[in-house]
Order: sequence, then C-alpha cells, then structure tokens
Amino acid sequence: MNYSLLIGCVWVLAATGVALLPMRLQYVPGVTLLLLAPFLIVRIGYDYGWVFAVLGLFAFVSMFRNPLIYFYRRARGERPEVPK
Repeated sequence: MNYSLLIGCVWVLAATGVALLPMRLQYVPGVTLLLLAPFLIVRIGYDYGWVFAVLGLFAFVSMFRNPLIYFYRRARGERPEVPK
C-alpha cells in the first residue's frame, strides 16, 4: 500500500472523529481537513490514476458539501445563512 492511500485512510478517520465533536469544537480541525484534502486527492490521483482522484473528489464534496456551498456563495457575493 502506498503512503498516499494510507494517509487518505487516516484523513477519513480524522474527519469522522471531527464530525463526532460538538459543533463549536469542529471549526479548527474541520478547516484543517478541508485545506489538506485537495493536496491528498491530487497525490492519490498521481499515484493511482485520475479515476481514483475523481472518486476521492466525490467523497470529499459529499463530506464537506455545506462548507463548500457556504464558501461558494460567499465568493459570489451573497450573504449565506449560517446554520445554528
């Protein structure tokens, strides 16, 4: 097993652990995972091919859909609602 796939498995376990935290404690580790994911997806794509990179991208977007929608709306100049 290549290191990129091993780090990807650790990333998934870390994301699951962060999801179990209370919302007020999720911000810092969640943003860290959000920023690390593109580098990891590119590395997995480099090691295993574009099909696995696309699968990783779909999994990433599925897990982080709400923050990505929020940042997308902010980039467009909208004032998105912040869930309570």
